[in-house]
Amino acid sequence: MIKRSDFPILQKKIKGHQMLYFDNAATTQKPEAVIKAMNNFYLHSNSNVHRSLNPLAEEATKLYEDARGVVANFISASREEIIFTRGTTEGINLIARTWGESNLKKGDIVVLCITEHHSNIVPWLQLKEKLGIKLAYLPLKINGDLDLVSAKKILSRPRVKLLTLTQASNVLGILNPIKTLITLAHSKNIITIIDAAQSIAHVPVNVHSLNCDFLVFSSHKIYGPTGIGVLYGRKSLLEKMPPFLGGGDMIRSVYQDHFINNDLPYKFEAGTPAIAEAIGLAVAINYLKKLGWKNINKQENKLTDYFLKKITPLKFIHVLGLPKLKNEKLVVFSLIIEGLHPHDAADLLGQEGIVLRAGNHCAQPLHEFFNISASLRVSLSFYNTTKEIDIFIKKLNNLYQAWK
Repeated sequence: MIKRSDFPILQKKIKGHQMLYFDNAATTQKPEAVIKAMNNFYLHSNSNVHRSLNPLAEEATKLYEDARGVVANFISASREEIIFTRGTTEGINLIARTWGESNLKKGDIVVLCITEHHSNIVPWLQLKEKLGIKLAYLPLKINGDLDLVSAKKILSRPRVKLLTLTQASNVLGILNPIKTLITLAHSKNIITIIDAAQSIAHVPVNVHSLNCDFLVFSSHKIYGPTGIGVLYGRKSLLEKMPPFLGGGDMIRSVYQDHFINNDLPYKFEAGTPAIAEAIGLAVAINYLKKLGWKNINKQENKLTDYFLKKITPLKFIHVLGLPKLKNEKLVVFSLIIEGLHPHDAADLLGQEGIVLRAGNHCAQPLHEFFNISASLRVSLSFYNTTKEIDIFIKKLNNLYQAWK
């Protein structure tokens, strides 16, 4: 059962107005269970992990490694294939710096989509400068769907070595046909990376079913704490990749003239990890599992239908990217308001207690594709309500009428 009371911050007021939190694509709010679990760690179990044999360290290590097990089970991976990072961005950079620099050569092609977040573009642009690789972008149809015919042609080019693709755009909310593209890529011996930052909180993710080589996501977008994320990597690939950072815990032995790597996954976890954050992430995952995907999807589909029903009659609003079927879309809507800049709209609505986001949402190439510089993004969660949507639509309409 979905309970808004599980999220204390949703009771917050802004300038006397009840807060409407519509910025879940940027970061989700945290259930009280997550906050309590992290506080409990610092109150009763705080210690470093792996390095000591004292009882407190053993307790902290167990909590940390249990969290890894929860994550592994959540996406159907093995524990040794789960690497804790600082987030999606670090996960992609880790792959680029280790697998990428070891396997890509001048003239090799990395394929992305125009919908990618900057964190899945910039690391490859950096390798373009460093190694001389080339980037190719999968094109979109005008409604925001991937052009699969063109995608097949691009992935058939000689020297394509990597496909790195978001499962769902943080601007359009459209779910890409990643399983189809992964199958196609593997038929060409192309390695695949899936950015699940936006999708992980909305749809079940099973790395075995997807058959992807790598997958990354961030805790803070799945109702967990900030500062921690997950990199899944196929074991056979991770074993061949060099370490990303050097330091404690990523080594088995260190000598004056050489060192020996630790086993997976610790080879990629140098230094003291985000222990409390890993514990918080595990609690957030268990919270979602208790709610159940059926209940989550039912509520979010209801919100999607209701939002589109209410926004469509507003002729001064254009919604970017609308697929035909609701199960192809997350509860993310980027709006263009006739005659009103998104930044102005976000500021004025914010004064009314409505928290949303304006800008290019770290997806500048996608906005250039639509020939715009910014959009106003409404991103919802299962804890949002149709009543909140009614309030938003009313205030948006009033704002436009006053502005024009």
